[in-house]
Amino acid sequence: MGYLDMKKFVLVFATLSAIPFLGVFAQQKGYSLFKPVPRAELREMETDRPDITETPITVDAGHVQYETAFLHYSKQYLENKRQDTYSLNQLNFNVGLTRSTAIQFKFDTYVIEDDRSIGSTQKHTSQGIGDLTFRLKQNLLGNDGGNFAIALLPYLKVPTAKYKEDNRAEAGVSVPMRIQLPAEWKLGTQLEVDRLQADGEHALHTELLQSLSLSHELLKNLEGLAETYYTYGLKKREWNNFINAALQYEVNSNCKVDAGVNYGIQHQAERSFFFGLAYRL
Repeated sequence: MGYLDMKKFVLVFATLSAIPFLGVFAQQKGYSLFKPVPRAELREMETDRPDITETPITVDAGHVQYETAFLHYSKQYLENKRQDTYSLNQLNFNVGLTRSTAIQFKFDTYVIEDDRSIGSTQKHTSQGIGDLTFRLKQNLLGNDGGNFAIALLPYLKVPTAKYKEDNRAEAGVSVPMRIQLPAEWKLGTQLEVDRLQADGEHALHTELLQSLSLSHELLKNLEGLAETYYTYGLKKREWNNFINAALQYEVNSNCKVDAGVNYGIQHQAERSFFFGLAYRL
């Protein structure tokens, strides 16, 4: 993507990102970052992890939610090599701005990446801090109740990673949705468009993502989640399909722990497992 194209893309991102701040001024008389929602009025805790499908529900105004994958391991086959990646403390720091708006900062505290050549013993290891991503979540409907919720979630990734030699800024926007089904079942889905950098390439390409997740309480305070999603790269016309499964345990009303797997079906699709935590202040 050329300089002018990137400039246009950043302009679109900035426009989408400005939408949530309109809510800040619209809710001056209500709760805000500097006038927190009383703890007695907090909504039930919702998390963006552990699945790919984000929750359309935002963190309450004036409150902070820390979500992290303590360890995230992934394996992927790329042309003539196998890539193993270990991410430590893959965090998502959530801050509620208004009753329906939140800002998020995502950062991989430390990443170790092993590249192994197929058919040989050669291995190259690189490591260092990861990228920093800014996200804004604006709930459009269903934040305070109802059977349907939807949000707008643009993001911009700043290439701060030290373990990559050729790293570019990336951006995108997603629209997460959730439907409350009978018998306490929850159905989630997400549509997403991204501008991403392919491995070993300097240019960016466009990728589409669509997900579908289903969750339900299995035991008291223990929720089970099953998910499927696909990605489609427009440049190479390449599909990747995934099947995910995860468990999330509610320690208390402000803390949840989770673990799960993300299995790519195609040979080149990424496969990973993780365990993490979400905590609200």
